[in-house]
Amino acid sequence: MAPPRNVVKIAVQKPDAIPQLIRLDQAKPLAAVVKEVCDAWSLSHSERYALQFADGHRRYITENNRTEIKNGSILCLSTAPDLEAERLLSGLQSGSRERRRETLQHLVLLAPDVTFAQEVISRDGLQRLGTIIEDGDDLGEVLTLTLRAFLELMEHGMVSWETLSIPFIRKVVSYVNMNLMDASVQPLALRLLESVTLSSPALGQLVKSEVPLDRLLVHLQVMNQQLQTKAMALLTALLQGASPTERKHMLDYLWQRNLRQFIYKNIIHSATPLGDEMAHHLYVLQALTLGLLEPRMRMPLDPYSPEQREQLQALRQAAFESEGESLGAGLSADRRRSLCAREFRKLGFSNSNPAQDLERVPPGLLALDNMLYFSRHAPSAYSRFVLENSSREDKHECPFARSSIQLTVLLCELLRVGEPCSETAQDFSPMFFGQDQSFHELFCVSIQLLNKTWKEMRATQEDFDKVMQVVREQLARTLALKPSSLELFRTKVNALPYGEVLRLRQTERLHQEGTLAPPILELREKLKPELMGLIRQQRLLRLCEGTLFRKISSRRRQDKLWFCCLSPNHKVLQYGDVEEGASPPTLESLPEQLPVADIKALLTGKDCPHVREKGSGKQNKDLYELAFSVSYDHGEEEAYLNFIAPSKREFHLWTDGLSALLGSPMGSEQTRLDLEQLLTMETKLRLLELENVPIPEQPPPIPPPPTNFNFCYDCSITEP
Repeated sequence: MAPPRNVVKIAVQKPDAIPQLIRLDQAKPLAAVVKEVCDAWSLSHSERYALQFADGHRRYITENNRTEIKNGSILCLSTAPDLEAERLLSGLQSGSRERRRETLQHLVLLAPDVTFAQEVISRDGLQRLGTIIEDGDDLGEVLTLTLRAFLELMEHGMVSWETLSIPFIRKVVSYVNMNLMDASVQPLALRLLESVTLSSPALGQLVKSEVPLDRLLVHLQVMNQQLQTKAMALLTALLQGASPTERKHMLDYLWQRNLRQFIYKNIIHSATPLGDEMAHHLYVLQALTLGLLEPRMRMPLDPYSPEQREQLQALRQAAFESEGESLGAGLSADRRRSLCAREFRKLGFSNSNPAQDLERVPPGLLALDNMLYFSRHAPSAYSRFVLENSSREDKHECPFARSSIQLTVLLCELLRVGEPCSETAQDFSPMFFGQDQSFHELFCVSIQLLNKTWKEMRATQEDFDKVMQVVREQLARTLALKPSSLELFRTKVNALPYGEVLRLRQTERLHQEGTLAPPILELREKLKPELMGLIRQQRLLRLCEGTLFRKISSRRRQDKLWFCCLSPNHKVLQYGDVEEGASPPTLESLPEQLPVADIKALLTGKDCPHVREKGSGKQNKDLYELAFSVSYDHGEEEAYLNFIAPSKREFHLWTDGLSALLGSPMGSEQTRLDLEQLLTMETKLRLLELENVPIPEQPPPIPPPPTNFNFCYDCSITEP
């Protein structure tokens, strides 16, 4: 009989005693359960004992967490948390260094348990640990264990970090700034200062003033991954607590001290794998660095600012300087203004006054910064972009300024410029630490990619939003690969043209529909022969209906019509001339016949005799795409029946039908499309009953055969 749902079978163990197997009634008070366990071992004063989980952090069992006890759990009987806390805290006062060390080890082991932590904190345990840290009598293992126990107790959040005294913080800072310090102490001291900085602005300012940035740079350059991680954690905490102006000064100083290059070479490309915590801090550092762009992104262009007007003129002159000088010499002021307005329009601004385009926030002045950076650091690419598009037809030109403004918005969205840092994210991009001015350099690559995609899509002004969607996908897919350098990013993003984006979209759509799962692919393969038979039947029926074709004279005039069809028994092609506008002739009225058995081969395109060895003009190219012939024996000579299909679809239908008659595979594009459509429809129909049911990638394993087959029923034995 199964036990009640609130009863679990567990084991309780105790040193130097035989373990007990008991049935724990979860409805019974925990004190009563402990008393029963103590009585079984003849232990008095059950209130001095408590139950703990035997594994992990040996957490105490309370009324709040007793539901975590499951069938088969192993518990142990130990000293009650209040008595254990009192015993350990008294051990901290011991004059014996060895006993203090053992006491601290036990304290570190139990400190993660909230029940035990409450008892320690209520007995001023944090103050006692703080005294040991401030005294600093032992800078080795005892100090390490004390810091660990202090941090574990503070992590429960029962005491605010703001309650810590200034002398205590300065003492911990001294451990960070000390040159000859135990390698296990400094990571813990850095971790404590990070928590203080993130929790208390006032104490964070104290830490910032006491811990020089150069000292953190020294810790970052030590080949100790734990120390590097904690130093980076304190650095990002100080940056997050600083004002925007202070943050900019701090980051500028760090970059001047080559922090970016060190991170790129010695942390990101270290032989030791990057830990999750370091990845998070690099993400925060990247986000804070990109966050420096936010003021420019939020600031619209001021049309009355002389500096910003000069920047716009510099942008125009970089593209049209020689042209403007030659045309503008000797012109009046009004004429010169008109010329400038026209050049700004050629530059891709929507308005003759570019200030109106840059009033949009975001991207504000950040778009102007990007355009100026591109014109100054890649002048040849900038001039080629502008002049190439200004010389195109109006409907196909790619507007540089409009594209730059929208691309800046897109990059800010992809890189989350101005958004608050996530507390758990780790998705930093290595290339941002391998390049100065990484945002502007990324823009230079992206704007050239946009121009390339524009030409691949043969886009017009009406397609601007579609082009931006494709560019967004190209950039997002490439950034997701986390290229290690800008050059690698350039290579990968240029290897993702418009056609490849379309293919990836199609593949992902099929994956979402489940049509690429191995069982579905196997089903599709089984359906193919049947569906190819349907397509073959449709092609032959189309040949039986017949088609009107035009004859091509020696002067390439298509002035005569003829009709051809397949007989109902699929044995004869019948054909003959018809008049313009006449209805399709009957089968009996067609004078010419060609037995299918006499057909030797099907020819298409340039292999056809009626288009062979002709010119390469556009008209001939169109004929090549629609021409096909069948060769047959006519006496001792080889003869041809030549066709020019009225459309590409008719060309596919007839070549497929004739291939089917000759026993050859139907390989046209129309057959591929028809087969894919039929496969998709048939597969969906077959899987209707499995909607919302996950289809496994692999079939379930076949179980091994039984050891004997004695269970088989012998049908030959008749029952009485």
